[in-house]
Amino acid sequence: MADHFAHVRKMVFQNCGYMGLYGGLKAQDIRERKGLGKNQNILDYMGSTELAANLFRATQTEEKLRREHIQGKEEANKTHFEVGKKVRQTIADLGGTMPEDLPTPEKSTKQIEKEQEKKKIEDK
Repeated sequence: MADHFAHVRKMVFQNCGYMGLYGGLKAQDIRERKGLGKNQNILDYMGSTELAANLFRATQTEEKLRREHIQGKEEANKTHFEVGKKVRQTIADLGGTMPEDLPTPEKSTKQIEKEQEKKKIEDK
């Protein structure tokens, strides 16, 4: 049961970051926009620009939590949302495309990795 609650807390935290970066969209909303199934990881279906924005959001949240000694799930969730929102604002300020409007790659990163491994084996 404790594992379930930890998983739920992690999902809530992750959604807070997504909501900040994606203008209020949660992971499920992003998955639906990308046309992905419930078990498909949205991070596997992001192009480099979208993936970089998400990585930046995640790393900057982690640094801010550590640097400012932010404690408690509510404060951590709020921080994750605010960092995501600031990354979104930076994209807007630069005239970039919002992450939810970026194209979804046809193949997941896992599919591409499998194809590259297969090619390496065939080339040998």
